Amino acid sequence: MRVQGGVCRFFREALVEQGFIEIHSPKLISGESEGGAEVFRTDYFGKQASLAQSPQIYKQMAISADFPGVFEVGPVFRAENSNTRRHLCEFTGLDLEMPIRWHYGEVIDFVHMTLFKTCKGIEVEYHDVLEVVRSMYPSEVPLVPEEPCVVHWEDMNEMLAGEGIKREPLADLSTEEERILGKLVRERYETDLFFLDRYPSAVRPFYTMPCKDNPLLSNSFDVIFRGQEIGSGAQRCHDPKVLQDRCVALGVPMGPLQAYIDSFRHGVSPHGGVGLGLERIVQMYLDLDNIRKAVFFARDPVRLSP
Repeated sequence: MRVQGGVCRFFREALVEQGFIEIHSPKLISGESEGGAEVFRTDYFGKQASLAQSPQIYKQMAISADFPGVFEVGPVFRAENSNTRRHLCEFTGLDLEMPIRWHYGEVIDFVHMTLFKTCKGIEVEYHDVLEVVRSMYPSEVPLVPEEPCVVHWEDMNEMLAGEGIKREPLADLSTEEERILGKLVRERYETDLFFLDRYPSAVRPFYTMPCKDNPLLSNSFDVIFRGQEIGSGAQRCHDPKVLQDRCVALGVPMGPLQAYIDSFRHGVSPHGGVGLGLERIVQMYLDLDNIRKAVFFARDPVRLSP
């Protein structure tokens, strides 16, 4: 738990230092924050509500209100029936959103800087705790260089093809492909942390900005740590028309999102951000075989008590 607290502490410190404002968004929402079926639904005085999958729309509305950058540390809920070593139904999200001046690569640079400072801080200030944990669960200090490593989607396909892996070019990565890619990147670039960007638009949420040079791809990325995704980020659609077109294309109901879409009608700067999973960061930092070893009272599809 001290390592978890350390990650939250250094995450906050890095963002406050850059002028970001901490927000606390509601966890009971109308509709779904990201669309899809993986939400916990409940009755809200005769209306349908759900537990938030993400503070996404509220982070973006804060940027539309001219906040200089926002972040949140809070619970996230996913009704995903996945009984794996990496999935939870409730976890702690580390989210941030920021204006973009020139290119969404600024978001990648900023996220990497935040994670670099977090990893460095943990290793220095929690060395006594890490020594105890590593005596029980042996692991090496992860390789996290000061400069970010970015692998484009097209290059990723070539790297996996070189390993004899045949896959559809626009198909999402499988867990095993992610693991193999992590190994290849470590060997080639000497890093355990990297960003896989230009994800296919079809497998990203409705608010993701398509690439200008290829609308089949998007200005989005996954953060991969030791061969496992620990978070996803992107440039967001800041033009209401583009946002509405994406909703129509992906079959996302616009009714519950109207206030969110309308908040951009008076103008909002290009912006982007990321959502990271605290427990996944801790799991992969300590190279644990199961995420349940990185959480206090885990919640998964078969565990609701204690």
